[in-house]
Amino acid sequence: MYYVYVLHCGDGNLYTGYSADLKARLKCHHDGRVLSTKGRRPVELVFYEAFAVKSDAIRREGYLKTTAGKRAIKLMLREWFKAKDGGTPSVAEDSPNTD
Repeated sequence: MYYVYVLHCGDGNLYTGYSADLKARLKCHHDGRVLSTKGRRPVELVFYEAFAVKSDAIRREGYLKTTAGKRAIKLMLREWFKAKDGGTPSVAEDSPNTD
């Protein structure tokens, strides 16, 4: 399986990526071994989807990194964001993810 995931970073922004091994990739983020999130810790997994085909996961990741995709994530998780901090995260550019 291939996973597309969204992290809520300590700076209030979202990070979107994909991986074939979600648990291992999350550990890398938590341990500070991912350059894109190292300085934005702590990170919290707030959303993920599983795909059987890698190209489908990559396409979905690409969509979620667009303005429309970020808006969709915020709408899907609006109650989580309200409970978490009373608001929605700011929109920031995601760095490309390498597995």
